[in-house]
Amino acid sequence: MDKREALGSWLQGPRAAAEQMGADFGYRGERLGLPKDGPGSIAPVGRRLVALFVDWALCLLIAYGLLSHGSARAADNWTFVIFGVLSVLTLATLGTTPGKRLLRLRVIRLNGGRAGVLPVVIRTVLLLLVVPSAVWDRDTRGLHDKAAGTVEVRM
Repeated sequence: MDKREALGSWLQGPRAAAEQMGADFGYRGERLGLPKDGPGSIAPVGRRLVALFVDWALCLLIAYGLLSHGSARAADNWTFVIFGVLSVLTLATLGTTPGKRLLRLRVIRLNGGRAGVLPVVIRTVLLLLVVPSAVWDRDTRGLHDKAAGTVEVRM
């Protein structure tokens, strides 16, 4: 066997090479007991990023218009605070933020229930640190979701 076949090409990656050798990874969310498609399935990464952008833009607008008195630098600082408060309040009570609601996504516990305050706080703090949310497992769950015991799914 060629070493390149075992490692996969740089375009395909090691997963494609493993699948060519017969490994079965299943679909995203299968290990978590989630459906493959439709409501309750793992939310696509693109929709999650758009929802994050919508929430961030809303928080930036609130910070700039209400708290920073027209200063862009002060608005940047307030945006972190507003985003944290918005995330904790809306995720702990409704299970979704305005951006997630717009894109029909929600955050749930792995057992299917609503995430409580402590998991939401853990998730939000790690999300604000950025790096944990940029590291994913094969189900595309970030470290912030793994630490909180949550998963973002379609509604």
